[in-house]
Amino acid sequence: MKPYSGHSTDTIMSLSTPLSNLFGKSPFKPMQEHMRTVTECAAKITPLIHALCEGDDVATVSLKEEIFKLEAEADQIKHALRIRLPKSLFMPVDRRDLLELLDLQDNIADTAQDIAELMIDRGMIAPDPLKAKILELSERSVDTCRLSASVIEMLDELVELGFGGREADRVLDMVTEINEVEHKTDTICMELNRHLFAIENELPPVSVVFWHQVIQMTADLADYAEKIGNRVRLLLAR
Repeated sequence: MKPYSGHSTDTIMSLSTPLSNLFGKSPFKPMQEHMRTVTECAAKITPLIHALCEGDDVATVSLKEEIFKLEAEADQIKHALRIRLPKSLFMPVDRRDLLELLDLQDNIADTAQDIAELMIDRGMIAPDPLKAKILELSERSVDTCRLSASVIEMLDELVELGFGGREADRVLDMVTEINEVEHKTDTICMELNRHLFAIENELPPVSVVFWHQVIQMTADLADYAEKIGNRVRLLLAR
């Protein structure tokens, strides 16, 4: 299976598609659809930041609306899955484990929405010394989300093989890669904060506070993605 690289807007579950179509004998289809949607939501952060750096107000507002739409669609899938998830003992994965995974996935979309809301509603202006690094941070964070989405896409295969064999080894390798990319985002985050604090006397104090918050939330996207990978690794260890 190729790493998940996102999907176009027309492939995202629309409101006209019955949610029940996602549910069959396995709960993994809606889990995977949810992860695709939250990853697409997170992926909008990079063009949003780029538009903000370019001072393109039309694009930033449009991207914020797309992020909010995707977050709402993810919420629809999440609520439907919570209601429909079987409570029996006959699922291949414990219900609580799936709900914990779902919450971690949902945190990605919620954080992307929070970033967009803060940046646009506050009318934030990107300081020149931060532009390149904040874009790099968002790109690496989205990379981490996409890697985690690839892991979630393999849940069906893992269940079929009893969470063992070559597919399990492949997933463990992917989780290790997720950990490595997330570590890179931590490094970029620390560098960004150093750059921010180096110019804090040139910026309004409130601007420093909010840029510090945006930097941390952007890094949080990768942190939640890493937690998803680590949660799947725990499933494999059981």
